[in-house]
Amino acid sequence: MRTIKGPAIFLAQFIGDETPFNSLESICAWAKNLGYKGIQLPTTDSRFIDLQQAAESKTYADELKGKVQAAGLEITELSTHLQGQLVAVNPVYDQLFDGFALEAYRNNPKARQEWAVQQLKYAAKASQNLGLTAHATFSGALLWPMVYPWPQRPAGLVDTAFTELGQRWLPILNTFEECGVDVCYEIHPGEDLHDGITYEMFLDKVNQHPRACLLYDPSHFVLQCLDYLEYIDIYHERIRMFHVKDAEFNPTGRQGVYGGYQNWIDRAGRFRSLGDGQVDFKAIFSKLAAYDFPGWAVLEWECALKHPEDGASEGAQFIKDHIIRVTDKAFDDFAAAQTDSAFNKTLLGI
Repeated sequence: MRTIKGPAIFLAQFIGDETPFNSLESICAWAKNLGYKGIQLPTTDSRFIDLQQAAESKTYADELKGKVQAAGLEITELSTHLQGQLVAVNPVYDQLFDGFALEAYRNNPKARQEWAVQQLKYAAKASQNLGLTAHATFSGALLWPMVYPWPQRPAGLVDTAFTELGQRWLPILNTFEECGVDVCYEIHPGEDLHDGITYEMFLDKVNQHPRACLLYDPSHFVLQCLDYLEYIDIYHERIRMFHVKDAEFNPTGRQGVYGGYQNWIDRAGRFRSLGDGQVDFKAIFSKLAAYDFPGWAVLEWECALKHPEDGASEGAQFIKDHIIRVTDKAFDDFAAAQTDSAFNKTLLGI
């Protein structure tokens, strides 16, 4: 067993135009002051990272890493959630997802996808240059508009979509393999990889690729009514990243999983700040420790009620309190008897 690293914080929900959230140096100082030890860094804002340069220049990557270390922090992982989304987009979402790409690639789905694929490949090399071993992303989605089979899905549609998804991701996964970095898909509604079954279908299409790993976030499973503890038992060998995010699901006679088109504040299923929801984090941290999870416990703050700065402040201590410093000895060692194989055989009558 090993002790989970942390606490760390995903910066995506905090980056902004006001100090201390508008530069890498100032946001690192803010995070350190709250008690964080690491930052998970999104890659779409050039004020914080030039992804291409980090991929092509080890000197730049070292300088970036040095800025973070000067604040007393580590970069835990890079994130390409938005670029990963653009690897596979159903045309119904073209206009909505155009905002995830640079303006030069909008209104051109083919060019936008090519840009996204290149971004992922840059992220693989940038992660290698930064000395990172895991990377966070989304899978994208071709099938999500057909998630509920009405009208009936045509025969072969699902297999065709996952075959295509696998073909798009396989070259990316191979690049990550060359760089020694795991691709950790955040299993998430809106993505074709949104539960265990869809992840397994994808693995079949990428030949059980060793780099096709998982970012574990229990909040998305609460909202799907999926057993998030058994999920760890099933997939722990593939879990390489951990978003510590809370959620609650309170169905009524009027509303359930689908949410009735309501805003987040009025949904039966809502993301909450750590400790305000229903996730059993004591059990999660215990399971991950027992399964020798190798990564960081990273706060992802999303809440319909609480101010983000309060969520961040409370989250650092919450994670610290839940990390289990694993033992290096059995609790009953004090009662151990000195034995040998002959004595053991005598006890067994053999």
